[in-house]
Amino acid sequence: MAEPQQQHNSEVAEPQQRRWCVVTGGRGFAARHLVQMLIRLDVFCVRIADLGPSINLDLSEESGALGQAFQSGRASYVSADLRDKSQVLKACEGAEVVFHMAAPDSSINNHKLHQSVNVQGTVNVIEACVELKVKRLIYTSSPSVVFDGVNGNFNGDESLPYPTKHNDSYSATKADAEALVIKANGVNGLLTCCVRPSGIFGPGDKLFVPSLVNAARAGKSKFIIGDGNNMYDFTYVENVAHAHICAERALAADGPVAVKAAGQAYFITNMEPIKIWEIMSIILDGLGYERPKIKVPVSIIMPIARLVEAIYTALAPYGMQVPQLTPSRVRLLSCNRTFDCSKANDLLGYSPVVPLKEGLTRTIDSYSHLRAELCRRKDGPSKASISLGSGRVSDILLWRNKRQTLATILVLWAIYSYFVASGYTIITAVSKLLAGASILLFFHVMSPRKILGYTIEKVPESKFHLSKEMSHKWLAYFKVVAIASGAGEARYNSRSQTQAASINKKGKRPCEPITSFRLIDEEDEEDEFEFEGGNHSTKADEFNVDHVEDED
Repeated sequence: MAEPQQQHNSEVAEPQQRRWCVVTGGRGFAARHLVQMLIRLDVFCVRIADLGPSINLDLSEESGALGQAFQSGRASYVSADLRDKSQVLKACEGAEVVFHMAAPDSSINNHKLHQSVNVQGTVNVIEACVELKVKRLIYTSSPSVVFDGVNGNFNGDESLPYPTKHNDSYSATKADAEALVIKANGVNGLLTCCVRPSGIFGPGDKLFVPSLVNAARAGKSKFIIGDGNNMYDFTYVENVAHAHICAERALAADGPVAVKAAGQAYFITNMEPIKIWEIMSIILDGLGYERPKIKVPVSIIMPIARLVEAIYTALAPYGMQVPQLTPSRVRLLSCNRTFDCSKANDLLGYSPVVPLKEGLTRTIDSYSHLRAELCRRKDGPSKASISLGSGRVSDILLWRNKRQTLATILVLWAIYSYFVASGYTIITAVSKLLAGASILLFFHVMSPRKILGYTIEKVPESKFHLSKEMSHKWLAYFKVVAIASGAGEARYNSRSQTQAASINKKGKRPCEPITSFRLIDEEDEEDEFEFEGGNHSTKADEFNVDHVEDED
């Protein structure tokens, strides 16, 4: 194994008579399948461009067509960062076709990363193709370029415009890159087009199926976000690779075929829409896990997803892994997303080569190592149980007491809806809350003691009684606040029998702002207030308050 690996890491001589194509992001999920298909077709020699300093082949790749292609010189590898134009130029040199498939992880909502790779990286690829006179550029886009995160797409076609606001930074930057590729069509003889594969799945996927299995093993796969009836278009990965081949052939064709196909974007699917929660259930059931059953409204899940995203944003620099529950995923899982592939069929000659059912069977078989019966269950409590221990908090967080957990979720949802989603300020929210409480108390007091045979427990009137002493104390407190926040000089003499207060508003020397005060209740008959300002200290035993006299 060591000798072939060393051969893969070295640059193999590339005879000039051979026709070369480049696959950027060539070690990604869909790109690996495209590379394998290109090698089987034997039309082009394939140069794989990716971030890694060298290529490490799997055992199946080593003994298969890809390993043989490296040995025969029909495949080579080049390390390239798309953000570095010089590296992109090196990767594209001598190529006739470039399949631009490189992109960062879509689940990470990192605008800086997505902008630098999806947009600036694509600019570098386009400029390299123009300078090196590459003939054809096929860009792997995404259906999310027309998704605003709110309105779903049902049988959408390519006439859908880009939204003013996208679901996340990944979608927004993919839309920008797609527009750049379409605009570059015809520059210096370069022909371009974009494909938008929807819901890619299949063997080798490291995101969709593994995420489902991880959720199932953690007991989270039992939930359905929304009503569970939203439709989705998925695309088996072999069909995605086939669509890229169809696009290249259309651009390479002579005459009107290439003219019509170039400068366009195309939706690519399996042309078999299915409920998204149904396909998840098929995969989970095929691997021996429980199907999702419990439906949870989006309005409850979304606040939790926002909280998870905020925690990840804060802790990501310290090594926190990308969470499965994010706002963008919640939106994707709760909306209709189906697309019309008629344009790809007419102009590119695309139609699926692997039906959905067969693709699902192949996918489930390829993940036999993730089956439920092979999952080792550890004896004893989990790490979470050990860390949280026992008590009400752990019972809620670990779903030991489902009623308390659901009640907590509902309370958090109510707080989010009332104080955050509504856009109220604190004062407005509290005012509305107090107004609502006053209305409820009014109806509580006015309602009869028995309604439909049920006895209504009344709040005792004593709970609403405010003693004279307490009212005087609160009145004094509010006077203090008024004096402390206003300008002028306060003379405040407090005795239990004679009480007077005056505020000198003009003609007197203004006092410096009062910076603090404290309330001292030493005796029942006498309340003492002390004011501390910049140059004075006033004792409240010099005044009391029953009324306020203003001096004009």
